[in-house]
Amino acid sequence: MSTRNHAGRGGGQASREVVRIGGASGFWGDTAMAAPQLLERGEVDFLVFDYLAEVTMSILAAKRAKDASQGYANDFVDITMRSLLPEIRRRGVRVVANAGGVNPLACREALAAVAKELGIEIRIGVVLGDDLVHRAEEFAASGIREMFDGSPFPERPVSINAYLGAVPIARALDAGCDVVITGRGVDSAVTLGAMMHAFGWRETDYDLLAQGSLAGHLIECGAQCTGGLFTDWREVPGWENIGFPIVEARADGSFVITKAPGTGGLVTPATVGEQLLYEIGDPRSYLLPDVRCDFTAVRFEADGPERVRVTGARGRAPSASVKVSATYADGYRNTAFLTIIGAEAAAKARRTGETILARTRSMLAAQGLPDYSETRIEVLGAEESLGAQGRADAREVVLKIAVRSDSAAALRLFAREFAPAGTSMAPGTTGLLGGRPSPSPVIRLFSFLLPKDAIDVTVDVEGEVVEVPFGPGSEEDDIRSLPPALAFEPAVEDAGVPMRTVELLRIAHGRSGDKGNKANIGIIARDARWLPWLSLRLTPEAVAAHFAHRSPRLVERFDLPGMGAINFLLHDVLGGGGMASLHTDNLAKAYAQVLLTMPVSVPEALLGESRQS
Repeated sequence: MSTRNHAGRGGGQASREVVRIGGASGFWGDTAMAAPQLLERGEVDFLVFDYLAEVTMSILAAKRAKDASQGYANDFVDITMRSLLPEIRRRGVRVVANAGGVNPLACREALAAVAKELGIEIRIGVVLGDDLVHRAEEFAASGIREMFDGSPFPERPVSINAYLGAVPIARALDAGCDVVITGRGVDSAVTLGAMMHAFGWRETDYDLLAQGSLAGHLIECGAQCTGGLFTDWREVPGWENIGFPIVEARADGSFVITKAPGTGGLVTPATVGEQLLYEIGDPRSYLLPDVRCDFTAVRFEADGPERVRVTGARGRAPSASVKVSATYADGYRNTAFLTIIGAEAAAKARRTGETILARTRSMLAAQGLPDYSETRIEVLGAEESLGAQGRADAREVVLKIAVRSDSAAALRLFAREFAPAGTSMAPGTTGLLGGRPSPSPVIRLFSFLLPKDAIDVTVDVEGEVVEVPFGPGSEEDDIRSLPPALAFEPAVEDAGVPMRTVELLRIAHGRSGDKGNKANIGIIARDARWLPWLSLRLTPEAVAAHFAHRSPRLVERFDLPGMGAINFLLHDVLGGGGMASLHTDNLAKAYAQVLLTMPVSVPEALLGESRQS
């Protein structure tokens, strides 16, 4: 059990032995059961909430434009804190949340009103400085280019936010705040900030900051590290009451991932390990505002039932720049769905989709409306996402057509001409899912780097504002001193050894997600004996061939020897990425599942008689 300080005010708490931090939200829209569960069963010292993604920032910016009192995650105030604040104060739990979105001061005002209504006195701190939308003209005039594709700065950005770090959060907690509200920051900062405060870590304690950032990374997506999305999903009990993650942290940077007793889910080295690989890119250089992290030597060890000890993250000085993300509107999109049943369902669906596009294009030209700027036909249920491993023999599919245009009128015409397929095209057409679709704005992401000294970060504690400059940083980073990207010795094939071809799933776990327009796929060996064979079979060339249907421009591979894992980055496979993509799997959530279907030839003797099929 943690050593509690119920007063919770007046500076750092380096004397504390153990701090328990509960991850109560993985995104805006996560289950409302998480916070009550952690509060009532978790014995936590801190509740941390992660609400923000790039699309969320755009939505919140649009809300603020309509109403100056909006632009924050209303659920945090109106549902979570309204219902839990009395118990939070009774237990002495402190709260850190990036619920402020694009209007953290309004979020504080709303929360203060709720506290007053409930007769509860709380001290609320706000981290400011991430919102840079007022500098749009300055950025445009400076000639800033997008950091990945080199495109020019957008004319009318909806939001512009810098990714802040953990230090201002720690300073707000040092000032005695019961609740700290931030705008945009890196997802892991809410956890690292609590740890920096609790243990008195300095801004140059890079190994400690790397461990704290890793703790934050593991819990930032809620139940994803406690059995959610786990490869071996049948082993995970109690989805209906899945346990949300708790970090049990010590001053030396070591920590245990666990969950509240009596909850569902699963905490094992494999469930936690999968989450480490989620969206990390190069594990040797995971870049954050406070520290450069090297995760290649991280180890996971069982520490009892539903407990995993995590060690081995290493840190280096951060860069002197910070990433900034802008969002902007870029035309409109429309997506429509039809169900098609019967023999040759996939072929019927594809012809239907092609016919609808041809018919509507003819009508657009006749009415003087512009052609679509992008189209995409997907036959869901026909295993198109699996490429060469897919089976197109389904007799029930869903046709999805997504189109994009600068003209909303063009997309309204498309919407009118989609339903007639139900009477004039393939037999077995039914189920216009969702009814007639309406055009919606396409929101694109524009990312760039900005020197840290060009951003003014402050902490506002009940009207008292304190500047919190970024710590030391450098653009110099000799990656040559780090472990090589390819670290595992590949197996040597022996013509005399009997081999068997199995799906990769047989010998590995996997987890995937997006990095902009890149897909990130992490693969973990089920047993160390498979590592040489994973190294031999999972070459960048082999992975590129498996995803030939997605035409990756480049595939990069990075090894993580500490945990026996391999991480891949597939470039330019998501149709522009996230908010702008017409792909069904626009966030690469299923890419690991696709890779796990890859046939791999391995020694039959290693499979073991009990696992043979």
